[in-house]
Amino acid sequence: MPTWMSIRRVLAAGAKNFARGGVVSFATVLIMTVTLGIIGLLLFLSAILDHTLGVIRDKVDVNVYFVTSAQEPAINELADRIRTLPEVAEVTYTSRDEALAEFRLRHAGDQLTLQALEELGGNPLGASLAIKAKDPSQYETVAKFLDSGSALSSGTASIIDRVNYYQNKTVIDRLTGVIRISERAGTAFVLLFSLASIIIALATIRLAIYSARDEIGVMRLVGATNSYIRAPFIVAGMIAGGIAAIIVLFVLYPTSWYVSAKFSSWLGGFNVFTYYLAHFPSIFFTLFGAGVLLGGVASYVAVRRYLRV
Repeated sequence: MPTWMSIRRVLAAGAKNFARGGVVSFATVLIMTVTLGIIGLLLFLSAILDHTLGVIRDKVDVNVYFVTSAQEPAINELADRIRTLPEVAEVTYTSRDEALAEFRLRHAGDQLTLQALEELGGNPLGASLAIKAKDPSQYETVAKFLDSGSALSSGTASIIDRVNYYQNKTVIDRLTGVIRISERAGTAFVLLFSLASIIIALATIRLAIYSARDEIGVMRLVGATNSYIRAPFIVAGMIAGGIAAIIVLFVLYPTSWYVSAKFSSWLGGFNVFTYYLAHFPSIFFTLFGAGVLLGGVASYVAVRRYLRV
């Protein structure tokens, strides 16, 4: 079992290996920085996409329009039944009077339309319910409930005039598809660039092992164990990953500020800089942990493959 003194010696040897690596260490840090930069970019892109999809999701709903003869108690009873559905997040009721007021407001500059409305001599609009599902893929279930005959009726006639789900179905399906594709694409990109980083790091660590071949030979002669010889190279790789993560974190600070100042309106009001500051602990641990892990894994694979002890 390694003692604290042995651990300190391994850490010191790993730091010396990294410092003496020169160009090789610089190349390793550079490759790790590019990889972690891509991972950081994916974190921001994921946040931006989640924000954008959230804005779109809030605008997408299913509206139930009632006949003008529908009574408010019957509508409220149906609304209560819809709220009990596990797929439903929110149900908003708009009365006939509110619908008429909104119609007048939307067409405030269209005198011809308002004049035609006055000539009708009454309120031609019915009440409505705006239904928001917990997930866009669940709107179809809500629409089926409304079409199944489970909806209340007034006498023998249905109180529902129409449901606009099928008019919005294309938008809802596209939104659901974008959410699924973005989740899969983000995972695929992280795995792809992590693998690329490990493969490239293998080559740089192989050079480090080759340049230290004389020192390794001396360590063998004095009886150093295999793990003691290999450990400093793994530590050096982890140091490279940690330094790369710190570089990326420093670069992200001014970059996120610049993007927020120039492109916030293009991102639907999403403030990248504010997100970076608010989520700095999680971003730090994600990038630093990923850097140390990638450096350690790449070094371990390299020493197992190229360092014959």
